[in-house]
Amino acid sequence: MEDNLVEEFNIYRSKMNDAILKDNNKIIKRIFNLDTNAFAEGALPKKTKELIGLGNSMVLRCDDCVRYHLEACYKLNISKEEVVEALSVSLLIGGTIVIPHLRRAYEYWDALENTSK
Repeated sequence: MEDNLVEEFNIYRSKMNDAILKDNNKIIKRIFNLDTNAFAEGALPKKTKELIGLGNSMVLRCDDCVRYHLEACYKLNISKEEVVEALSVSLLIGGTIVIPHLRRAYEYWDALENTSK
């Protein structure tokens, strides 16, 4: 399962985003655009923004968001050590209810690392 985890997530995400945006709803399109622009390089570097996004996603317990930000971190060459440190802060803030999401985050990071081998 792990071998296809990244590919399956990205295919599903892309397919569903296309379906959602196809309806051409102004509010949805603006939220998507705002999300894209919020993570652009600015006063805070993308790396910092992605780690913040990852941490917030963990505390909010959104596995899709965690995967998205993990992949963005991976593509920005953020080290596993940096990601784990960010995840540890999220665990502290979110409490033990975050542990299942922490497990899935580790699983997804491993899958990202395995896709490049």
